[in-house]
Amino acid sequence: MLARIIGSSIFILLFLSLEFYVFYGLKGHFKDQFKLWMKISYWLSAAAPVAWLFFMGPAASAQPLSNLQLVHHLMIGIWVTLLVTKLVYAGFLFIEDFYRFTHYGGQQLAKLKDAEREVNLQSRRTFMRRLALFVAAVPFASFLYGISRGKYAYTVDKVKIKDPELPEAFNGLRMVQISDVHAGSFDNREAVAKGLQMIQDLEADLIVFTGDLVNNRAHEIVPYIDLFANLTAPLGKFSVLGNHDYGSYVRWPSDAAKEQNLDKLKQYQADMGFKMLNNSALVLEKEGQQICLAGVENWGHGPYPKEGDLAGCFGEENNGLFTILLSHDPTHWRHKVLEHPQKVHLTLSGHTHGMQLGVKIPGFQWSPAKWRYKEWAGLYEELGQRLYVNRGFGFLGFPGRVGMLPEITLFELTKA
Repeated sequence: MLARIIGSSIFILLFLSLEFYVFYGLKGHFKDQFKLWMKISYWLSAAAPVAWLFFMGPAASAQPLSNLQLVHHLMIGIWVTLLVTKLVYAGFLFIEDFYRFTHYGGQQLAKLKDAEREVNLQSRRTFMRRLALFVAAVPFASFLYGISRGKYAYTVDKVKIKDPELPEAFNGLRMVQISDVHAGSFDNREAVAKGLQMIQDLEADLIVFTGDLVNNRAHEIVPYIDLFANLTAPLGKFSVLGNHDYGSYVRWPSDAAKEQNLDKLKQYQADMGFKMLNNSALVLEKEGQQICLAGVENWGHGPYPKEGDLAGCFGEENNGLFTILLSHDPTHWRHKVLEHPQKVHLTLSGHTHGMQLGVKIPGFQWSPAKWRYKEWAGLYEELGQRLYVNRGFGFLGFPGRVGMLPEITLFELTKA
């Protein structure tokens, strides 16, 4: 309890410091034009999202697919957008204030300032305020786009995998991966349907889903079961569990209720036509040649569930086969997969979302996710084994995507 009080006090102090700093920066920019209604609007926009998250957040989180949760997601979006915008704006003001203090502070204390220096100082201050306002408009516009359009701006990333150990019969195999649906966050069924139709239009031989179907509760996926069921692939549709699928981030009346929720989720996966590979594997055969498709439950480094068990996947029946592994958390690859006796040629993961924030252009990508994960998006290779981290189909927490757009990955496997 004490830790919570201290944490809340620190948050409030930092919040008020930032808000007052930005407020007086804007006041100096607008001067006499900073009317009363503008002041009221500023403080309402600052206080309303924070008050909502503190007092209504728990209730909204407990009611997925409700109007209350939609408002909750909107408030998160407003708060994050304004926070990032104000941090950028305040950053420029702070640079100017620091410069003024270090360059003019001593002279002012010694009473050496003159009228010319004062004019230059005010001119510089005005320029920096305008520059701060201009630069801060960039993240503001970007985040608004991410909330309104970016979260459903599905992209198809085409990845070619060349491997000499791929059986000739599977040369040219087309496989689609999606990950991190987080159905409880969706607020536009039509947009989701368009994204899934993009998958169907790729005419893949195989469709795989690498976990986090929901945020917490199985029934979040119910409005979309028919859409996912419409996906077809000649070799089948396969999936695994992600950390959110266990329902571990909400309170349940009993352990039995939590387990029942997981059972429902597995049934809904079956209703959608996905065969779950939870610590198991199967052999795909074509023209008398075989490959192994394996999948594990979630295994994540740190505080995440460690239910994944590679031992349950591999045995004499698939020993030595070209192997594709579905594993939700990419940290599993470095901590367990690379060192396993059975060579896994290609591991498919998700989980990171690319932090739903970053920059991705041809030849370059960056996201704050790289500070948390060594492998956070795209293709990695080590010891003759590959890992691909999908940025996710849905979104969680912040109701948008800025730079890191939702991803549908199309793999083409060829024999090198």
